[in-house]
Amino acid sequence: MFELPEYVTLAKQINETLKGKAIRRGQLGNSPHKFVWYNRGHDEFERLTQEKTIGEAREKGRWLFVPCEPGYVLLFGECGGKMLYHTPGSKVPKKYHLYIMFEDGSFFTVMTQMWGAIELYEKGQELSREYIKGMKPTPAEPEFTFDYFNALIDGVAAGKKQSVKGLLTQDQIIPGLGNAIAQDIMFRARLHPKHAVGDLSADLRRGLHQAILDTVDEIVEKGGRYDEYDLYGNPGQYTRLMDKNAVGNPCPECGSTIEKMQYLGGACYFCPSCQK
Repeated sequence: MFELPEYVTLAKQINETLKGKAIRRGQLGNSPHKFVWYNRGHDEFERLTQEKTIGEAREKGRWLFVPCEPGYVLLFGECGGKMLYHTPGSKVPKKYHLYIMFEDGSFFTVMTQMWGAIELYEKGQELSREYIKGMKPTPAEPEFTFDYFNALIDGVAAGKKQSVKGLLTQDQIIPGLGNAIAQDIMFRARLHPKHAVGDLSADLRRGLHQAILDTVDEIVEKGGRYDEYDLYGNPGQYTRLMDKNAVGNPCPECGSTIEKMQYLGGACYFCPSCQK
């Protein structure tokens, strides 16, 4: 599944390659998938996107906003799979969940894995969508300062008991992060996934904040994680420190054996010595 760094990469590449292109034809998927959510019918989508022009894309959390000017915004959310640019003369994939042909003969396709939203809104209406309305600052935004993060921790600690993994992965508390990125953040911060947020000292809070920023920045710099793809079909160059491939191997810091456990609906990979 795409997380914040992949959407940062995709938005940048769309602005480099697709921005300003005129749409000849837009089509929704030819491969039905009950967990791909559309808010338009096929004919309506084709009519509304015809002769529109791609505007400047931006990301927010695990959502990607691509203007179809004038008047509309194409929204992608919580997606996995591939979003690909195809040069003129390329072969159209047999299956897709979105296909947009441009006047110059190039085209853009999306093929979703697992689930995701592909929706077209009148400009401004996308901001009222569930999960977007009222979204908190993300680690890719300047508002995500330590002072903001510290106040966020105070608010979380004052409510129901929450763990560090829950803080990083649940309820859009920190938009854009997911289970994959969270593993390396917790390792860099030297925090066990079950560590209670209410027990985080000032130093641990600062270390966690910096680990979030450093991890997101490095993944963005390397074009995403190695098992996700960019607009041109290239895999990212970031190899996770803590994932299924690390289990049973020595910790890169202390040499202890990396372990795996199930917690909060997903796998956790951690060093039992570094992350007590």
